[in-house]
Amino acid sequence: MKKAIMFQGGWDGHEPVLVSGIFKVMLEKEGFTVELYDTLDCLADGERLKEFDLIVPIWTMDDINPEYARNVCAAVEQGTGIAGCHGGMCDSFRQSVEWQFLTGSQWVAHPGNDGTEYMVNVSNDDYFTKGMSDFKVVSEQYYIHIDPAVKVYATTRFPVADGPHATNGEVDVPVIYTKMWGKGKVFYTTLGHVANVFDIPEAKEIMRRGLVWAAR
Repeated sequence: MKKAIMFQGGWDGHEPVLVSGIFKVMLEKEGFTVELYDTLDCLADGERLKEFDLIVPIWTMDDINPEYARNVCAAVEQGTGIAGCHGGMCDSFRQSVEWQFLTGSQWVAHPGNDGTEYMVNVSNDDYFTKGMSDFKVVSEQYYIHIDPAVKVYATTRFPVADGPHATNGEVDVPVIYTKMWGKGKVFYTTLGHVANVFDIPEAKEIMRRGLVWAAR
């Protein structure tokens, strides 16, 4: 049986408790045992982290002990997967460049804020979006700065909401991507501002596929 470790916390606006509950059920249905924590101290034992098949961060806008970040990087390098969404993984620790290097991007803006209607444009011949068509989301549309090494499976087109970025013209920003970190797999989706985003069937299925794929 595969083992996942999940830690939830940080800014409450991202509903970490509710989101962690959704992800925990997903993983248990896939046969995982899940350890769920509400403290970053669960990252203190680097050797123990390497025993897990999957790390799932659901933690936003906080600081991380540099040793904890190194422990996660080392575990993933040795083959433990990491998967997450929205600010719970790629706006977790703005001061940690190690975390950003590992996870592949950093949130920088969501023009229009929550309630923005936008399209997710999918590549439906890939595992993460196979059988899906482009779909609409009403939520935050994440503009992220990305690692050029990532492999992208879905994008969203900016600008939808106006702002100073709009003078650059249209750009496609990743919504789903993967990358490798040593032997470990990294999965990320920008979807998931609050728990009800996963009421969208495509968003929920993409997250499920990503969690399963990333695991060792």
